[in-house]
Amino acid sequence: MKAKYNELFMTIVKAYYENNLEETIKNLINTPEVDRERLCAVISSLCGVEVYYSENFLEDIIKAIESYKTRHKIVNKIAHCNADCASEKGETLCQKSCPFNAIFINKEDGSSYIDEDRCTDCGFCVEGCPKDNILDVVEFVPMAGMFKSETPVIAAVAPAIMGQFGEKVTINQLRAAFKKIGYTDMVEVAFFADMLTLKEAVEFDHHVKSKEDLMITSCCCPMWVAMVKRVYHELVNHVSPSVSPMIAAGRILKKLNPECKVVFVGPCVAKKAEAKEKDILGAIDYVLTFEELKTIFDALDIHPEELEEDYSVEYASRGGRLYARTGGVSIAVGEAIEKLFPEKFKFLRTDQADGVKSCKEMLEKARKGDLTVNFIEGMGCVGGCVGGPKAIIPREEGKEIVNKFAENSKIKVAIDSSCMKEILNRIDINSIDDFKHPERIEIFEREF
Repeated sequence: MKAKYNELFMTIVKAYYENNLEETIKNLINTPEVDRERLCAVISSLCGVEVYYSENFLEDIIKAIESYKTRHKIVNKIAHCNADCASEKGETLCQKSCPFNAIFINKEDGSSYIDEDRCTDCGFCVEGCPKDNILDVVEFVPMAGMFKSETPVIAAVAPAIMGQFGEKVTINQLRAAFKKIGYTDMVEVAFFADMLTLKEAVEFDHHVKSKEDLMITSCCCPMWVAMVKRVYHELVNHVSPSVSPMIAAGRILKKLNPECKVVFVGPCVAKKAEAKEKDILGAIDYVLTFEELKTIFDALDIHPEELEEDYSVEYASRGGRLYARTGGVSIAVGEAIEKLFPEKFKFLRTDQADGVKSCKEMLEKARKGDLTVNFIEGMGCVGGCVGGPKAIIPREEGKEIVNKFAENSKIKVAIDSSCMKEILNRIDINSIDDFKHPERIEIFEREF
């Protein structure tokens, strides 16, 4: 979040917890010499709603927060832009940042605009705009209302979270920090990545019969999935029909406790849009980014490094935790294949791409049949999720801390997790063979 918006969001969070949100917003918009139209657009986005400036703005935004409904659009322009950052070729910085060519220039007034049919809400343009005219919605204020109810609210954290709030902050201190915000509990999404690791290992054994066959993992990255579906759709038949670990987490937690609500926390704007896709809607209720979480910690004076650890049974494996960085999925699935199907492991040859350019190059090779591998993994951000646009620390530092955390895991390969086997049994998956039956693994699948 840009610095000037970060301070405003902190003010809003404090006001919400102190039960004076309405008065605070009123004071903000009545500040002398303020651009009320722009400020109202920013406040609206930071409150997770879509309310435009009017004489009734204060009343309208409070009503919108109280009656919040999931909406699809995540990334929005909040102000007119004269495209003065355009290059000699006429390409603006937001256009340059967009992987899907969804931003155009209006020939009548010279301003840029987003084509909603092409836009995937990946959020790259939010970072690309030099004038902060594009924002993604922040869902914390509507979400925080759940803390006042008896509803269990679970924070499901992305594997890339390690190191983001201090190199020495432990996973158990993070759990304590989430509980201070108001969450009932915190779980690692890496645990659910472990389940998908087993699923994709079984799929590799089934689909890849020779060195010439190809499997494309669909795990983790919504930008990678969108690129395959929208640009390289002829490759869809090679894609594992798996949901992401985020969606698997939400589905399984709600299977175990239908009353709970699940909030994903990660480094990615695109996850906000993924959670609202029609075929997987309902698994995840809200999404927060690491940057947003840091501001919430600051606003509420929560310091994870100072908290007493809130312990849980260790359940995520080294492989699941490595999903946080480029190559992690390939390592996890490869090690599972080696244990489960040692003969098939001889066929396995993997390759990874990270960053939009690299992903496009790999998929182009796949389309032309020029690959020399049979399992490919793509991440939209350079470095993988540790390099996400809403990560707090540099990606190399994030990768190093994630690697160390993963290597210190008591469980190394997903198949060796007794806790995971117990949870799988509770959703009627009792053996590796059950992953071969579509009716048993429906909870892990989506249509491509």
